Amino acid sequence: MNRIPILLAEDSADDQALILRSLKKKNISNPVFVANDGVEALDYLFGTGTRADDGPIRPSVVLLDMKMPRLGGLDVLERIRKEPATCNIPVVILTSSDEEQDMLRSYDLGANSYVRKPIDFAEFAEAVGKLGLYWVLLNEPAPEMPVG
Repeated sequence: MNRIPILLAEDSADDQALILRSLKKKNISNPVFVANDGVEALDYLFGTGTRADDGPIRPSVVLLDMKMPRLGGLDVLERIRKEPATCNIPVVILTSSDEEQDMLRSYDLGANSYVRKPIDFAEFAEAVGKLGLYWVLLNEPAPEMPVG
């Protein structure tokens, strides 16, 4: 199994814990960087702000909550797609929204997948586990874009 990190941008501590448990249960041992809001997610991706000393990360996938404080998931997605260094990183929107306009906007901005968080604990855990297996084991990532 590859050891490329996963970036989880999720403001709910309960959802964070459930997602991390679900990935572990599926034997996905990749490091998971957890961002509590959209600004922190961008700091991880671009090596800025609180993450400036660590440099940017290039995750195998970004699991992105849509509704977060400081900067929402769609704003993060838009920034990811605008930058050559991150434009090819897979982004999965994880949301409780069942609004069609949210789904359409996500895909318009370049989301690779849109997954509604099931209300049922077991269903949510299973969905996250399957996402992790697909994006970490089966998906062939795009090569990194040269900078400059």
